Amino acid sequence: MTRLATPSMNSAAGEKLDRFMSGLIKRNPGEPEFHQAVQEVAESVIPYVLEHPKYDEAQILERMTEPDRIVIFRVTWEDDDGNIRANRAWRVQFNKSIGPYKGGMRFHPSVTQSLLKFLGFEQIFKNSLTGLPMGGAKGGSNFNPKGKSDREVMRFCQSLMIELSRHIGEDTDIPAGDIGVGAREIGYMFGQYMRLTNRFTGVLTGKGLAFGGSLVRKEATGYGAVYFMRNMLELKGEGIDGRTVTVSGSGNVALYCIEKLIELGAKVVTASDSAGFIHDPDGIDAHKFAWLKDLKEIRRGRISEYAEQFGCEYHDGKRPWGVPCELAFPCATQNELNGDDAKRLLANGLVAIAEGANMPSTLDAVHAFLDATILFGPAKAANAGGVAVSGLEQSQNSLRISWSREEVDRRLKDIMKGIHEKCVQFGDDGNGYVNHVRGANIGGFVKVADAMLAYGIV
Repeated sequence: MTRLATPSMNSAAGEKLDRFMSGLIKRNPGEPEFHQAVQEVAESVIPYVLEHPKYDEAQILERMTEPDRIVIFRVTWEDDDGNIRANRAWRVQFNKSIGPYKGGMRFHPSVTQSLLKFLGFEQIFKNSLTGLPMGGAKGGSNFNPKGKSDREVMRFCQSLMIELSRHIGEDTDIPAGDIGVGAREIGYMFGQYMRLTNRFTGVLTGKGLAFGGSLVRKEATGYGAVYFMRNMLELKGEGIDGRTVTVSGSGNVALYCIEKLIELGAKVVTASDSAGFIHDPDGIDAHKFAWLKDLKEIRRGRISEYAEQFGCEYHDGKRPWGVPCELAFPCATQNELNGDDAKRLLANGLVAIAEGANMPSTLDAVHAFLDATILFGPAKAANAGGVAVSGLEQSQNSLRISWSREEVDRRLKDIMKGIHEKCVQFGDDGNGYVNHVRGANIGGFVKVADAMLAYGIV
């Protein structure tokens, strides 16, 4: 097998990493996204585990990479033409050592078990870093809501909940939204859950404000990534104001990342969708952003329409990583930024990057950023704002209260600051550089690992 260990590892750690990954790949064949997510964590955690034998002796990392359970089921529904359709759905309940399972549901044709295992594994660490009592899980279906009528989406969601309702609960597993699952889908699923159980309880997050949702939930992932970036820059006595920024994506995370960057005085010059990206050298100002938000959230148009409207460049079939910038926010999807993209960004003056999407950078890109000792905020830390406010929504539901927008935003800022402090605690190399990847991985690992040790062999 090709050696996986990084050059900075000592021989014992390198050999253990190779053995560990060989075994994991053998046990989980054909799951490349899951392999990648585990390796990115293992590169940081294995040296730490060897320095703290109690984790090694109890096989904590090996146990942590095995889900508690995976539920796989068929979802049968009827389209508007009366045709019977069938999709596959999953719920990967990965680890509940520090609290009930928590993680989104994704509806997209690309959804596979490998993808959901990677997302669920990342969620363990992300949820741990928030400081809230939430375990890691993820779920979804290969159903594509795009092009479907509201009635078709409703019928699918209701059929899915008939089975999913058996496996979730406010003290067991609390799903949320993700790609393809917005307020509409959450509403349909929550309505069916109430219909089946005759209970109004906080079993789903991302709900509408009229029935138990939280203010700032929609904005939280994008806002949180910007807050995390601000915390990183403050390490160097710097800020966001006046910086040139590239953002990928134009979905929920990207839009609210752009909104907060504009508010803090940054010059955002890109946005993208699956077809290509726009480059607006003058920057996306508040007026342009309002138009873009309407385009994507209301009219569901293509990003190319922005270029036509405002007379800027549109690059078909490309991503924005060749555009010169100081700050970068990959907010679209996994593995959208590779090693060559990282080299271009670094050559063009990149100072810091915060991942808004889940695992948007390949391992080659991550290594390039760390080798260059720039500020790099990994997804499990930088994009934890979404699940943090989901946790706050759970709290509000349990207390039967609603906090103000200002209160939720204040708590979000505090949580992102706490995550950053945890990264610094475990990632400071003692020479003035903070490896936020190592800090996030070890910081997230320790809390869950200590809980697992306390439970004994379970």
